[in-house]
Amino acid sequence: MVTLYRRTRVWAVEYRYEGRTRHWLKALPQDADADALLRAQLQDLYGRHAELVSVRPATAEEEAAFNRGEAPVNPFCPASPATGSGPWTGKGR
Repeated sequence: MVTLYRRTRVWAVEYRYEGRTRHWLKALPQDADADALLRAQLQDLYGRHAELVSVRPATAEEEAAFNRGEAPVNPFCPASPATGSGPWTGKGR
């Protein structure tokens, strides 16, 4: 990929929903304040039920999975099939 045209960055997000750990990969503009944007988005989506734990740039493996459409899905959305596989599941750690 030509980096000159790259305008987004993929972030690995870990948060807790009602005490249960959840993982999410999210693409945001390259110069975005990911921490602030994701805190606000979790607040909008889940209110007091969610707490942001960490935000970090995705690894090359996580970003490749995201680009292939294999990113973690929202387990609370009935329209999203849970895959249960991929580098973010923690299997084998």
